[in-house]
Amino acid sequence: MLANDTSLRDKLAWNTEYFKTEIKKAGFDIVDGDSAIVPIMLYDAKLSQTMANMLLKEGIYVIGFFFPVVPKDKARIRVQLSAAHEKGHLDHAISAFIKVGKQLEII
Repeated sequence: MLANDTSLRDKLAWNTEYFKTEIKKAGFDIVDGDSAIVPIMLYDAKLSQTMANMLLKEGIYVIGFFFPVVPKDKARIRVQLSAAHEKGHLDHAISAFIKVGKQLEII
């Protein structure tokens, strides 16, 4: 299938790059890489859970990870991007992250 049509892979790559660029511009610390899974570093377990709950109220479902799933003091929010996301979805998510990030004084 990929030999005939790379449009979904290309869209996923675009979505990932766009989200990472905009979330970094907003002031969040992310782990760079080629994956469509974007770790947004918060470093505090309770904060990761609080932020995930607040984002859910904004319509954004993400998971907060903390020790023992990740190393101690490396708590994060895990964002999973897909080719099914449209730019409007990404913009909504970025806006929600900015809103909640400001409320929690992360950015």
